[in-house]
Amino acid sequence: MIKRLFDITAATTALVALSPVYAITAYKVSQNLGSPVLFKQTRPGLNGEPFEMVKFRTMLNAFDEQGNPLPNEQRHTKFGNFLRSTSLDELPELWNVLKGEMSLVGPRPLLLDYLPLYNEEQARRHNVRPGVTGWAQINGRNTISWEDKFKLDTWYVENQSLLLDLKIIFMTLKKVVIKEGVNSNESVTMTRFTGSID
Repeated sequence: MIKRLFDITAATTALVALSPVYAITAYKVSQNLGSPVLFKQTRPGLNGEPFEMVKFRTMLNAFDEQGNPLPNEQRHTKFGNFLRSTSLDELPELWNVLKGEMSLVGPRPLLLDYLPLYNEEQARRHNVRPGVTGWAQINGRNTISWEDKFKLDTWYVENQSLLLDLKIIFMTLKKVVIKEGVNSNESVTMTRFTGSID
């Protein structure tokens, strides 16, 4: 209850304080990437239940001759990379926090496709609400392996507290300023998870 109250209070405050940033970012997205301004995707939430996560769009809607989306690397732009490096694309997720689908802090919501690929230990990341930021985000984000990321997620599940959440939020803001850990070493975005070898 304390965590949920903190989420509601902090998310509401941030939405009001950052409303000019929302408006400017939405306008810039429409000018640089076109419509729609928001990117919506179904992700697994608490106990793996699906919800629609909302972000600012960072990629072009570009397709090949067969109508298939081009690879991520070809759809990214300098403006989209700027949104990701500053984490401005994540701001709409505060609405997910207010709706109770996400928390400010928790394991990041990944793709629904990954659900059957988790082992029993990794699946424990869904024992809490997914977060806008999390323990893995301040300890490597996209520069660490999937296995290490999941270990950090389950560590958080076992050790979560309001004090730890405040530490993670503070460290997240610091890392956003220095733009640390945004891209993986191998590609523009994190490579797909294909399962662990137990």
